[in-house]
Amino acid sequence: MKTSDFNFDLPEELLAEHPSENRDEARLMVLDRKTETITHRLFKDVIEYFDEKDLFIFNNTKVFPARLFGNKEKTGAKIEVFLLRELDRETRVWDVLVDPARKIRIGNKLFFTEDESLVAEVIDNTTSRGRTLRFLFDGSYEEFRAKLTELGETPLPKYIKRDVEPEDADRYQTIYAKIEGAVAAPTAGLHFSKHLMKRLEIKGIDFAEITLHVGLGTFNPIEVEDLSKHKMESEEAIIDEKNAAIINKAVEEGRRVCAVGTTTMRALETSVSSNKKISAYRGWTNKFIYPPHDFGVANAMITNFHTPKSTLIMMIAAFSNKDFIMRAYEEAIKERYKFYSYGDAMLIL
Repeated sequence: MKTSDFNFDLPEELLAEHPSENRDEARLMVLDRKTETITHRLFKDVIEYFDEKDLFIFNNTKVFPARLFGNKEKTGAKIEVFLLRELDRETRVWDVLVDPARKIRIGNKLFFTEDESLVAEVIDNTTSRGRTLRFLFDGSYEEFRAKLTELGETPLPKYIKRDVEPEDADRYQTIYAKIEGAVAAPTAGLHFSKHLMKRLEIKGIDFAEITLHVGLGTFNPIEVEDLSKHKMESEEAIIDEKNAAIINKAVEEGRRVCAVGTTTMRALETSVSSNKKISAYRGWTNKFIYPPHDFGVANAMITNFHTPKSTLIMMIAAFSNKDFIMRAYEEAIKERYKFYSYGDAMLIL
């Protein structure tokens, strides 16, 4: 398989700038892998494809307001700082991306408040845009994190050209988000409303939760033609004993097990053993799933529509089959489905 096998022409106007008015009323394309048929529904109709004791597995990561704006000392130049991950809690050292990067060198200081209560010093370079910062803040760790939250902005993807709006703080977050650590939302889960969750519960459908803190690596373009040479950036994943037991029971009983999102699927496939059992897991994963791949846990998945040549379209091609997925994407474009983070959804059975 080559990267170019997953290319297609995506009209720019199909990249969703805003979410659907109601979470569960986005459009839903349903793909049946056995019959290779395509059905067009609304997301709230997803309940019709599942029975009592079937299992939905959600990624309960929570997005934090990772985009900050500071000013460079002396020049006052405005610099965007995108928080990627905390490296050391005690010394307040973080990996970040900076823009424009050419202006930011080791030793530079960035000021985030007029009273200079939050300052950062550049202590290392990591990649062309990557830097390591040490934050200087006079206060407890909790006060420091509260200040980051106060000054930070919802980290909408760069393709969204508009300014962040107040509703984004709510809509770029799943309703079941619990454990803070993601810099991008697990977007398949954005379609679940409280009302839909209650209807699923009443029908007797079971839920399990895992955590995978989504990083920007998920969305990095692949720059090699040979897929086996692409390296994913690592993301932190957590599956506890209780949820591993819920998942294993559903698999043993032959139930329909639905992974909600590619991030959930990556965590599951990282922790599954050769005998199709999920083990409790806490660590980092850089698992890159592309065809052919034998999936060990989920036999259904919900996902959004992805951009050309992305690692995400490769994963769903592995879960279904490449030709069927590319045909479904052709139909999605013809039917004017919305793509990417705030876009419409796909259910693969």
